Amino acid sequence: MKRKLTPDSAFFPTASSLMLCMLTVTNIPPMVGSHLSDFAFPKEQTQPQVLAQIPGSGHHSGSQHGNSQSANSQQILNANTLANNGDLTGAEEVLRKLIKKFPQDSDAHYNLGNVLFRQGRNEDAIQEYLIAIHLNSQYALAHNAIGQVYASQQQWSSAIAEYRKALSINPDYGDALTNLAQPLWEQGFHQEARASLEKALKIFQAQDRPDKVKQIEQILQHITDSNSKSDS
Repeated sequence: MKRKLTPDSAFFPTASSLMLCMLTVTNIPPMVGSHLSDFAFPKEQTQPQVLAQIPGSGHHSGSQHGNSQSANSQQILNANTLANNGDLTGAEEVLRKLIKKFPQDSDAHYNLGNVLFRQGRNEDAIQEYLIAIHLNSQYALAHNAIGQVYASQQQWSSAIAEYRKALSINPDYGDALTNLAQPLWEQGFHQEARASLEKALKIFQAQDRPDKVKQIEQILQHITDSNSKSDS
């Protein structure tokens, strides 16, 4: 999609470099610029998973408890290890077996979507994310993930819609705020994009996530430096 020229487009010559900067620091899977970091684990095992959900909300259906939930989590961990080692086929296999046994496990569908996305199977990935959302209407990560798929295809309006859905579930979802800035910027909404980044920065500072704080500060500095050059 071609970028619209609007009154807020004085920064247009540097938009592509901003996008590359954002792809480097946000949570988009490796095939579009970063690493798979949003595997869904039990909330006691990973901070990002807690931050992406409303406090107290779970990912599994009410029929899954105790040992089965623990076993499912272990299988997801196994799939995560395989994916991080580059064995996407193996990760997909593990997750499909898990889903065959527990079709109501929203986390398994979500993580399968991540694996499919990394394989470049975008439509299949979206379908898995939608199943996860159908099983858990509060699944902010899945909306964020769909937004990432659309962003990788430069479908900016669709990406914005999905990031906003994630934020309607959890307004303090810093990764979604960060991701939202890219399509806003690409459509010429520069002030809104910057505001989204600044809000994400405050959230990450409050959550004591120095890696994310540094990343957002780098993007904002990039914007400031580029604006200074355009004004000179």
